[in-house]
Parts: sequence; C-alpha cells; structure tokens
Amino acid sequence: MIVVTGGAGFIGSNLLAALEARGERDLVVCDRLGSGGKWRNIAKREIADILPPERLFDFLAAHAEEVRLVFHLGAISDTRETDADRLVDCNLAPTLALWQWCAEHGVRFVYASSAATYGDGTQGFDDDPSPEALGRLRPLNGYAWSKLAADRRFVRLTGRGDAKPAQWAGLKFFNVYGPNEYHKEGMRSVVVQAYEQIAAGEPVRLFRSDRPDVADGGQLRDFIWVEDCVDVMLWLLDDPAVSGLFNVGTGTARSFADLAGAVFAALDRPPNIEYVDMPQALRGRYQYFTQARTERLRAAGFDRPFTSLEDGVGRYVRDFLSAPDTYR
Repeated sequence: MIVVTGGAGFIGSNLLAALEARGERDLVVCDRLGSGGKWRNIAKREIADILPPERLFDFLAAHAEEVRLVFHLGAISDTRETDADRLVDCNLAPTLALWQWCAEHGVRFVYASSAATYGDGTQGFDDDPSPEALGRLRPLNGYAWSKLAADRRFVRLTGRGDAKPAQWAGLKFFNVYGPNEYHKEGMRSVVVQAYEQIAAGEPVRLFRSDRPDVADGGQLRDFIWVEDCVDVMLWLLDDPAVSGLFNVGTGTARSFADLAGAVFAALDRPPNIEYVDMPQALRGRYQYFTQARTERLRAAGFDRPFTSLEDGVGRYVRDFLSAPDTYR
C-alpha cells in the first residue's frame, strides 16, 4: 500500500496516475476535495481509499503492516498565505508527525519541500543538506518558512543519529507546470493563465519588473514539467537506498517572456504580451531568479533528461489545455 497525502492535488494526482500505470493498485489518497472540481483530478484513478487529514493517523495505525511508503505532498501551497498558525497546523506539524510515524514503523517517507525555501537566491540554489547551509536561507513568505523548518528538523535528527524512516527524501520542487493544476486558482502556472488569456483574445499579462537590472518579463525561473517531477518520485520508489534533500528542477532558468512565447508558439500565434505592475502584496516577496543545482540528484543516480520548456509547454497545450478533456 502507498499513501499519497495531497493525492487529489496537482503533483499528487499526476503521481497517482503514474503509479496506477505501473500496476500499483493499493493507492490511498489523503486530501480534501471540497465543493469545486478538484475531484476531477482523480476521477480516472482506481483508489483504495480516500480520507481527510484528520483521519490519516487513525488509518495508518490500522494499516501499519501494509503501508510501504508515504508520499507526503499535502500542504497549503499558496505563497500568499499570511496565517502562520494555519501554516504550522497544515504544513509543518503534519510533516513532523508523519516523519515520526514512519521512523517508528520502518516505513519509507518522501515529502515535498520547495525551491521557495531559497528566498531571494542570494545564498544560491545548492541543495546542501548541512544544518549550517540550511540555517543561512531566508524564505520570503510563511509557506516557504514552513517547508524549510521541516527540512532543518529532519537534517538535525538524522545528523544526531535519531530514528529515521526506512528511506527519506525531501524534494525541493521548483516552478512546476502541467495538467490537473486548475483548482489552484491564482497559484496556477503562468502556462495555463497565458493559455486562457490567449483563448479569450486578450494579450498575455506578465509582471513589469521593478528592478533596473531586469527587463519586463525578464524574471527568470526554473520551470519544470510535472512528469519530470513524477519521474524523480518513481525513481525514489525504485531505489530505497537513496535518501536526502534534493532539488527537483531542470537546472536551466528561463524568462517569463520565454514561457509566454512557448505558449504562443504551441498555438501557432504571434506573441502579444502586456506588462502590468506587480501587486503590492508581492513586492519584496517575489523571486526574480531561481535555478536548481542538480549535481546531488544526478550523483545519487537519477539520470533521466529533463523536458525542455518548449517541449513541455507544447505537450501541455496540445495534449491537455486544447483537448476536450483537460485532466490526466
């Protein structure tokens, strides 16, 4: 049995699809579906059980002998969330508790960290797992802090020889895009937002730069196709000897203008971009540059190539956003 928290979410539902395609059948989802369309993310899957977060540990206690691995992807992922107590209750506390449960029961544990932990990037984007390196990072928002706090705790526990899960990995996902992100509203990738604006006959709106050294639309991010993220998680499933903190990004930063251009190209339309002022709430909390260092991931044995921005956006637009059924 494999448990996926956040299994009805963006990355989680893509992981479920891949696990099912590999023949996994005892797949348990822990998530809240709500009254919107989030259920569509898992409508095609064969699910052994679906449970809300408050039932998770009762379920684990009842099925401790059956659980092989917990993929912990559930969290408040909105970088605009300002309620720090809510971030502790929904992000940090469950992650710490799941680590402890997996350590006590000899279960493997893979959880989602985030590239947001790197803050403004002045400390670089090296997934150095030392307590000293992690302690130098300065997140720009509460979401990122909640992820970094878990990373720091687990590195400290392993470093002093405390009990740990049979396998553990924290994945610092960079800017992920792909199908089944539609429920994320304002946190959806620029790819799907650009596609919708183009379909409505509007220009694609990108943030104007408020830095003299960065052109409008020239903000750089490491954009990664969701299937590449899933490939990393499947590799960890196949190689239980691998543990640690790992960046999950392509290692190549591209501009938002490049991203919008790829959407226009996939639709065979000329670029039409309009630059708008960044909301006041994001100023001072916005990453102008991210680019994963991938040496540790490669050294650990992950050798699959990452999808280029143009190929990933093209697949997203053709196979999902322009298709009658946009869900995986």
